[in-house]
Amino acid sequence: MTVSKAIAVAGLVAATALGAGTARADDMLGSYVARISDRDHRASDGYPLSSAAQMVRQDRANWHKFHRRDSDDQGDPWFRSDGSRADLQRMLERGGAMSSATRRAIVNGEPLIEVDVYSDAVRVSIVED
Repeated sequence: MTVSKAIAVAGLVAATALGAGTARADDMLGSYVARISDRDHRASDGYPLSSAAQMVRQDRANWHKFHRRDSDDQGDPWFRSDGSRADLQRMLERGGAMSSATRRAIVNGEPLIEVDVYSDAVRVSIVED
């Protein structure tokens, strides 16, 4: 094998490995659907929540910890612990996790949402307003 051919093969192998690493980072782990109801607009001790991220987090606490579930809610394997729900809220507060229209719908109403879960991110969309 010539040196130039060996360099080309090495470059192709490196590009493939980098591409595979990027794909893994963006792989969707799964999704769930939840109704963000009035009970999700309040913290466990009763005070009103002010952000969509807090309300989606409270929905998961209501599902996993308090077993206060809306009929439209689905379970998930990712947000069972307090720490994982804190991570969920941090991911929800990042740009791109949900649109401003989705945030408003959650804060001002009781929409049915879908949460797509990735290894380092979440994406929220409205299924039914």
